[in-house]
Amino acid sequence: MKTFKGQILFLDRSDINTDEIIPAKYLTEITKEALKPFLLEDLRLGSFDPAKDLKGKAAVVTRANFGCGSSREHAPWALEVNGINTVIAESFARIFRQNMYNCGMLAIELPKITIDHLFDFCAGKNAELSIDIESSVITVTAGGITESISFTVGGFDNALVKAEGWVGYADKHY
Repeated sequence: MKTFKGQILFLDRSDINTDEIIPAKYLTEITKEALKPFLLEDLRLGSFDPAKDLKGKAAVVTRANFGCGSSREHAPWALEVNGINTVIAESFARIFRQNMYNCGMLAIELPKITIDHLFDFCAGKNAELSIDIESSVITVTAGGITESISFTVGGFDNALVKAEGWVGYADKHY
């Protein structure tokens, strides 16, 4: 099973769409690796610079409706090939969310008040998380202080994550 831990990238905006995650002009690429340099290149968000800000990140914390827009597996693939296998948001576009689980990645929905707290708690600090899939707990550390947050993932989605995606799940069950 994948490890879900590492540094957090905070993207303080709702409605980040799949064209901003990976621009459509790269959808002709035939390997996940070819998508790597283009992750979030079209995202316009304050001083965010994907060339600098993505390095070493393993998770994204963001606002509502992440992954809206065109449905495509390329968006989770571009995250994954860059070492990001967890996105935590208030909500997700339905198809993006399922594509995350189909790829064995986590799309965790938390209430707005919890997302707001994470942004405040981690503001101006290097923040890291660790996720225990079995106990459904996210441990966040920022500025030497650690907090735990419970989350819920549906049974089938949890099984997909544990199998590292749909293909692994199908190999074990069919």
